[in-house]
Amino acid sequence: MKKKLAEFGVRKILLMFADAFITVFSALITNYALSLLHMSISPKEMLTPIITVTICCLVFLSLSVAYTKMWRYSNKKDYLCCFIGAGLGILFSWMFYYLSTRHFLSPFYITLHLIITIVGICLFRLLFRFTFIKISNVKSAETVSYPRTMIIGGGRACEILLKEIKSSRENQNAESRSAACYEPICIIDDDRNRIGSLVEGVEIVGTTAEIKKFIEEKNIELIIFAIPSCIGDEKRRILNICNDTGLKVRMLPFIGNLIFSENNTLLKQVHDIKVEDLLGRDPIKFDISEVRSFIHGKVCMVTGGGGSIGSELVRQIAKCDPEMIIIVDIYENNAYDIQQELNMEYGDTLNLKVLIASVRDYFRMNQIFTKYKPHVVFHAAAHKHVQLMEESPMEAIKNNIIGTFNTATLAQFHNVEKFVMISTDKAVNPTNVMGASKRCCEMIVQYLAQEKGSKTEFVTTRFGNVLGSNGSVIPLFKRQIKSGKPVTVTHPDIIRYFMTIPEAVSLVMQAAAIAEGGEIFVLDMGKPVRIITLAENLIRMYGKVPYEEVPIIFTGLRPGEKIKEELLMNEEGLKKTSNELIFIGKQIEIDTETFVSRLRRLRDAAEANDEATAVMELHRMVPTFITPEEFNNSHTPHKEENI
Repeated sequence: MKKKLAEFGVRKILLMFADAFITVFSALITNYALSLLHMSISPKEMLTPIITVTICCLVFLSLSVAYTKMWRYSNKKDYLCCFIGAGLGILFSWMFYYLSTRHFLSPFYITLHLIITIVGICLFRLLFRFTFIKISNVKSAETVSYPRTMIIGGGRACEILLKEIKSSRENQNAESRSAACYEPICIIDDDRNRIGSLVEGVEIVGTTAEIKKFIEEKNIELIIFAIPSCIGDEKRRILNICNDTGLKVRMLPFIGNLIFSENNTLLKQVHDIKVEDLLGRDPIKFDISEVRSFIHGKVCMVTGGGGSIGSELVRQIAKCDPEMIIIVDIYENNAYDIQQELNMEYGDTLNLKVLIASVRDYFRMNQIFTKYKPHVVFHAAAHKHVQLMEESPMEAIKNNIIGTFNTATLAQFHNVEKFVMISTDKAVNPTNVMGASKRCCEMIVQYLAQEKGSKTEFVTTRFGNVLGSNGSVIPLFKRQIKSGKPVTVTHPDIIRYFMTIPEAVSLVMQAAAIAEGGEIFVLDMGKPVRIITLAENLIRMYGKVPYEEVPIIFTGLRPGEKIKEELLMNEEGLKKTSNELIFIGKQIEIDTETFVSRLRRLRDAAEANDEATAVMELHRMVPTFITPEEFNNSHTPHKEENI
């Protein structure tokens, strides 16, 4: 603090000396100019007026706070202070000179002196400001090297971004300077009519087809994707080109997520490319008002409520003002985490019950239904890891099939309004026990939906892999990259459908709101994603080069693993809903007598831990359950299914 005050004192003294010199020098220049018109004052007569005017100018400049300004940040109002201070100083000094000597100086002398002094004082400060900024920029360039940046998109977002970068550079605030960590070199825009034009001084050099060309020409080190309104296939096309360059790509968020406020500048919202940016489709939207009116005032039970999907379901339900939320989960750690999260956010305003229980335990679940009488049940509890369930098929049958049968039949017995079962694309033509068990769960729900006299509406939701969930490949890839280990992919041709957790929950909530009973709701998830491309893009997100800095190893297909997943069976067909991205698969008639007898045999084999018999009965229950070799030989992905 003392150092700052000392520096300020030195600057003030230097400015006062400079102003004094300018005042004296302008008086001499004025006198010389008037001498050409034979109107000058003799040197002897000049001494007293010069001393007087210098003192008065310094006094009035001080009173007009001209010496308390930080002139490196000066503006028009600050120069007005100098104008007022110098003007009053000169006028007052010549008035004082007249009153003390009764000698009146020429009006021409006073006017000319006034003009030259004010111009000189303001000009000195202007030169001081520009010199300081120039020196600061040179020092900044010597000490800080920002990455040479290409901006994709020359629209409004690009313009705002460039203005903020420029403003942040000039701002001496450390936080602002650190935010402007880009050196914009060129702009890419597909409007050929704009090529050669400037946006905030940065040239639009070419189209997206020429990205690689200009990266080499301009020695680009970083790319910013600044077209927040660009979505779907066009966005994926451009990102593919960017990713092929091997450079790090940063993005502006989707236009609906942009925040324009004083504390949320566009610059702060630039983020590293996210995996969900590569899905190649619009974010799914659904009618929140319809869902809110459905959930409002109801008791909602979520089995598996501590898991990835279950916990997000609970969060979304909590926003719809339910009468009560009941979380049922066998894993206490996850259940505790979501409980604490909701307690922190809602406190006593949310009626929340967290119960540790297994859906396998019929009598415990019956106790819960009897006591809390839920109106809606979201059944998310399930074992879902394909490889683990291949090693322990009895657990998949007990937890998924018997657990679903217990929960669904109890929902029917207790006259629950709606029962929503969460399924997976692995249930379609399954090649593993987990997928077959989930297909059996779908059949249970459809079987109960077809029973006459039931007051419960049963519905199934089916979607693909969920980005960031506990069972997703993304967390595994991230752990491998962060730990410096090779990224492992089972097969170079393996592809999957992907969606985000909020999208998955949107589908479940929408299905619950519009279901009439017996439907299988399916999301149009766009084009499938090649896992190897996903791994390569994720490695680039961490600023590394695939295969060079981070190896990718192919480990071979795991037991029960498909090359390609499907969302619909051949016989299901599709029917449109009010949401253009959500479809209904046609109900399949269930032969009640055959289904019940097979289900009973499957249950008995599982409870006896007779693995061979249980798996055989599962094949009988699910006729589409085939070996992975049989499926993979007839379903080789096409190259156009690449990201």
